[in-house]
Amino acid sequence: MKNVEMTVDGTWLTIKVDLSKEFGPSASGKTIIIASTEGNVTIPDRQEKVGLNVYRKK
Repeated sequence: MKNVEMTVDGTWLTIKVDLSKEFGPSASGKTIIIASTEGNVTIPDRQEKVGLNVYRKK
């Protein structure tokens, strides 16, 4: 994962992303990647999965 923190408190999932970070252009070059789980990942200590991409236009 890039720039993604996930925590679980009871049944609540909290996702934290630092919006000041950048990881360069996307494969298409149209957007700048800010955070990504890089596919679907399992939530810590759970069976559920999450897929997240945060980006902005170039």
